Amino acid sequence: MIRANQVMPAVVAEVVRKAPLTPEKVAFAWRLAVGPAIDKATTVRLADNGILYVRAESPAWLAAVRKSTSLIHIRMTDLLGEDTVKKVEFS
Repeated sequence: MIRANQVMPAVVAEVVRKAPLTPEKVAFAWRLAVGPAIDKATTVRLADNGILYVRAESPAWLAAVRKSTSLIHIRMTDLLGEDTVKKVEFS
């Protein structure tokens, strides 16, 4: 028997990857990648050149996100596809 919690992340990632790239898709992927608390304290924008711009409401939140940049990049790549997010920058 395969548990739903083992299959669902892969299914969600596949569905999200196939959808057209929109700001809403990027925001949804961000929410899945970082969780609800960080999502609530940050905003993101994906530029045409593949740079994901992250803004945080406080320096503490920005520091928390910076520490997890590599993991976040991996999760965003899984959700949005290879080479969609080329770099993460903070402001």
